[in-house]
Amino acid sequence: MGILSSLARFVGRGASEQKGFPLSSPEAYALFAATPAASGVSITAQTAMRVPAVRRAVSLIAESVATLPFKTYTEGKDAAKAHPSYGLVHDWANDWTSAEELRELLTADALLTGHGFAQVVRNAEGKPVELHRMDPGAVAIEYDAYSEPSYRVRLIDGRSTILAHHDVLHIQALRGVSPITLAREAVGLALAAEGHLAGFFRNGGRPSGVILHPNKLEAETSKKLAASWFQSHGGEQSGSTAILDEGMDFKEIAVKLADAEFSEVRREQVREIARAFNVPPALLYELSRGTWSNFEQSHRDFLTGTLRPWIARWQAAYSRVLLTPEERAAFYIEATPDDLLSVEFAARATAYSQYRAMGVMTANEVRSGLNLPPMAEGDALQNPFTTTGADAPAPEPEETPNE
Repeated sequence: MGILSSLARFVGRGASEQKGFPLSSPEAYALFAATPAASGVSITAQTAMRVPAVRRAVSLIAESVATLPFKTYTEGKDAAKAHPSYGLVHDWANDWTSAEELRELLTADALLTGHGFAQVVRNAEGKPVELHRMDPGAVAIEYDAYSEPSYRVRLIDGRSTILAHHDVLHIQALRGVSPITLAREAVGLALAAEGHLAGFFRNGGRPSGVILHPNKLEAETSKKLAASWFQSHGGEQSGSTAILDEGMDFKEIAVKLADAEFSEVRREQVREIARAFNVPPALLYELSRGTWSNFEQSHRDFLTGTLRPWIARWQAAYSRVLLTPEERAAFYIEATPDDLLSVEFAARATAYSQYRAMGVMTANEVRSGLNLPPMAEGDALQNPFTTTGADAPAPEPEETPNE
């Protein structure tokens, strides 16, 4: 939901409900799309992308959806290249944005803000000719008494316009809520942990120990001694040999247990972010428990558990705005995930051959599963491994005994 709906929620009330709130209150954070976490870090789309695990999850999902080829088909599985929607979903969304780039942008918007929007530009005949991305912060969703959505869009000049639901390509995350909003504590802890670790290593000039002097030093003398130590053993000089005089002694201090286990805390945050985005941790390069077999299984889980819901959302959104209700009976828009299925191509081929041998699938049903058009005489349930197309031999004439 955009900033307009947030403003309406907080200032568009009756006089009896109006109340003021300071900019430090949670209402102000929600108004400006900055949700504070218990760690004290305000989580926005920009701050969340500073976490490498979040950036990897967003780019992995958005780029995978973008690279899938979407096409418009007829009911006979033939590519409907003459339909106006074919070029918009397969080639170019507009003159300066490819179809792949638009899918990547809108999917990333949905992951980071909960919603991704694109306006459908139509010609005089009402046919779609272009798709234009809209800033999610400039769009507010409104519903009528029958729950039919419309979209109020804030223009550059400050005015607003309302678009009907069939003129807006709308992609949303689960229930319209971004994963970084639901998992703001995990993202905030990851940012806080990075800040703590950066501060820990920023003081690399401080050896893990203390200098003991036999006499009590004045404050100014202690400052000079500390400055001299950091100058001699800080930065690029870190780890150099120290020479102590005046009876001073160096006492080493072991690293605290919390610092020693800090890497495990960071690994756990990667796993938490992976759960929030429904991505296998191995695909976020958290390979502490990874093996070759479960890494290959992670790719299959990513396709079935992560990508398929997003593919279904895109197929439904495309069909809703690019196909009329009458056209949906003769055309459909579908993605082809064959490239992502290449890791299990041998298993699919074995399964299809067994179904053909059992006589439970025809050749055209197999071709339909491979997203191929049917072929002539492909509806027979014959076993291709035991039957041939040759005619049966003619029976030999019976021999009659000689008289």
